[in-house]
Amino acid sequence: MSAAIDTLPEVSSVLASSAAEKAGVLVGDQIVLVNGVVPRDILEWHRLVDSDVVDLQIARGRDALDIVVERTPGEPFGVTINSAVFDRIHTCDNHCEFCFIYQLPKGMRRSLYLKDDDYRLSFLFGNFTTLTRFTEADLERVIEEKLSPLYVSIHAVDPHTRSDMLRNDRGGFSLRWVRLMLDHDIDIRAQIVLCPGVNDGDVLESTLSGMLEQFPELESVAIVPLGLSRFNSEERMRVQTSDESASVIDLVEKWQRRFASVLQRQPIHLADEFYLVAQREVPSSEHYGEYPMLEDGVGLVRSFIEAFSGNGPDVSGRHDGFFASVDHGSPTDYVRPVNPAMETSLRSVKPVSVSLNTRVASRKIPAIVSGPYGASMFRKLLLDTGFEDIPVVEVPNQHFGGNTGVAGLMTFADIQGALRAHGRENVYLLPDVCLNDGVFLDGATVGDLSKEFDIEVIATSGAALRQRLDAARKENSRD
Repeated sequence: MSAAIDTLPEVSSVLASSAAEKAGVLVGDQIVLVNGVVPRDILEWHRLVDSDVVDLQIARGRDALDIVVERTPGEPFGVTINSAVFDRIHTCDNHCEFCFIYQLPKGMRRSLYLKDDDYRLSFLFGNFTTLTRFTEADLERVIEEKLSPLYVSIHAVDPHTRSDMLRNDRGGFSLRWVRLMLDHDIDIRAQIVLCPGVNDGDVLESTLSGMLEQFPELESVAIVPLGLSRFNSEERMRVQTSDESASVIDLVEKWQRRFASVLQRQPIHLADEFYLVAQREVPSSEHYGEYPMLEDGVGLVRSFIEAFSGNGPDVSGRHDGFFASVDHGSPTDYVRPVNPAMETSLRSVKPVSVSLNTRVASRKIPAIVSGPYGASMFRKLLLDTGFEDIPVVEVPNQHFGGNTGVAGLMTFADIQGALRAHGRENVYLLPDVCLNDGVFLDGATVGDLSKEFDIEVIATSGAALRQRLDAARKENSRD
């Protein structure tokens, strides 16, 4: 099954004084051919326009135009295209019982319901692919164009278990593509969505053993907990308990030591949520290195704490998030925003640049607005750093329900309810990750919230929050 792209790729912007502008390319032009070739996607587009002379066949209204773009060495081509895939997105034909897309409520943005299993979006956006729709032609292209890294959902290495989890017989043998890509130096970043009673315990032990034996070159493996909403209809799927999370930590730490001993490196990582649910301290900053897997919920807590405390670089805001590939971004180069697609309720969501929005100049004490997982971290952090007077407003996620506890999936209605219960004596600091160009997931705007409360939208980073709280303390000390 594929989702058709009904229109030709369209020029969404033209850089001033670029080669394309000089040649007469306009915003709204539709690309028919590039050097006589119909481009399939943004990757092929960039390959085709990477020359000194580019012949474009363009549809402009009812007119068909031929435009020759000539550029000098180093001169930008200057065209941004409105989409990443021009032919058809390879949609997912698995029917995973743990899939979060199946658990979305009705009435949300239509794009959020798209399930892709497209290796191109894996490369461009970090979406995880199961490779059940991957072909020899796809492999040839990945190797030839060095589309690396790719993100692959493993879940289990046992063929029966994996095909059962994906509800797709091809899931039992599609990991063969991983071995072939690793043999051709394609970096693979893997993910295991851990479902209690399904692929944890002995199955997880077997999976980690199999990875070490079959795929030792994997760049990284993120083990993330099952995310459930109140709309889940799968009987086998349930939230992990505190004791189960503790058992997972113990098992994985054993295998982390084994991987490090055998490979002289440690690619296995646990999402922060396991530590939060088990009520255990998250590992030290040394454990995470340069925090390469923030988008999988790995190291978010530690990186935020370190940045807030001034003990480390501010990488906590450097992440994209769930839904990013369908809600944001028309990638115009090979620099990909990493990994927006995760299956954990501690997933990060793409922060969107929004101007700080303060309804009135106010010296009210700021209050931090957060989901349940963030709230538990904030309370301890504020106490440890002398900001115990700063309130934390915890927003239970009634919209999604289940164990959805991340700030990035807070909705207007849930935030409004929590703020009404808290009162109007504070200025509320709202993390930018819950907004898409100022709009919440349920369609209301930050402006709607500002009609009732004093709201500031701030960057979701430890350093930004510390700067804001320090400024408030300095201002209030003058009174």
